[in-house]
Amino acid sequence: MTAFFLQPIAFGSWLPQIARVQERLALGPAELAIALLGLPAGILLMLPFAGQLVGRIGSRNTLIFGFPVFLALVPLPVAAPDMLSLFLLLALLGIGLSTIELGLNVEADIVEKRGTASIMNRCHGFWSLGIMSGSLIGAGFLALETAPVIAIAVLSLLLMPVACFVCRALPLHEVTAATNAPRSSWRLPSPDILGISLFVFGITMTEGAVADWSAVYLKHVFATSGMATGMGYVVFAMMVSVGRFLGDGAKQRLGAVVLARICLLFSLGGLLLVVVAPATALVYLGLACVGLGVSVGFPLAVTASADLGDRPAAENVAILSFIALFGFLVGPPMIGFVAELSGLRSGLATLLPALVLSILLAGLLRRRKAA
Repeated sequence: MTAFFLQPIAFGSWLPQIARVQERLALGPAELAIALLGLPAGILLMLPFAGQLVGRIGSRNTLIFGFPVFLALVPLPVAAPDMLSLFLLLALLGIGLSTIELGLNVEADIVEKRGTASIMNRCHGFWSLGIMSGSLIGAGFLALETAPVIAIAVLSLLLMPVACFVCRALPLHEVTAATNAPRSSWRLPSPDILGISLFVFGITMTEGAVADWSAVYLKHVFATSGMATGMGYVVFAMMVSVGRFLGDGAKQRLGAVVLARICLLFSLGGLLLVVVAPATALVYLGLACVGLGVSVGFPLAVTASADLGDRPAAENVAILSFIALFGFLVGPPMIGFVAELSGLRSGLATLLPALVLSILLAGLLRRRKAA
């Protein structure tokens, strides 16, 4: 859980800087959307190989070696001199991000299966707490007018030794998945993993959109400045944390399907409020509802995909992440292009059908016995 908390802190401090980078590079909404494609492009490029890597060297070793590389990459996009370099630096960051997040999820699944309690939602709750903390730090950098490259680089350097210590303290596991699994050629995703991935598609699209566009939305539609611009994502991430810390207990009482549907209805209502809000305070309230609503979706999907049993857990989680992260790939440019034509409110409204799809597919989270 400490590893989950530490991973997104430096990355979270970058998110409030997006509006500042947009202003410095003089990018329009569509140009910013194209540049932001770099992160999901790097993630999607690496995930097919990341699953094999984690299967071969184990999730613990992936974290030990992956954390320093990832933290070294986080400060680079803030220093991008133009749109193309911003895209490429974000793609490089996405390669590091996909590897370390897959390692975290596989490690959490192993620990959960060897223990007696459900921990996946709480692990992701600590991740959300970490990205909220990072976003709050980033908003503080804005308020203090600190040079973002220096600030984020120092933060990454401070986190690096702590993260390495924590990862080395993780329990040792035998790397059996890669050796026991039959060696076979690439297989298409099964209907089960494809359905679960489509369920989480709308959720990841919404999370990515809030991360990339909340500061821009507040700045350009409501004329916020300084810390207020970054606080939208802080509120969102805080409620994601709350939902995930409560998620394991709620899952035990309600079951995965009912819990997912209730939460997604909150998210749908919150997004509607964000789109029509006449005042900044109502945007914050709407983002809080969206955060609570999307909080448990991805952790529930990770557990469901790892439990399928038709292939090693690392492969199923990698497939889930690969398909689900198309939400991050599609969401930002879709919002940017629509915003270019009819404004940011209309751009954010394009997320609504994807959330409805997630509600309809939530039944696929029902626990089933592996074949």
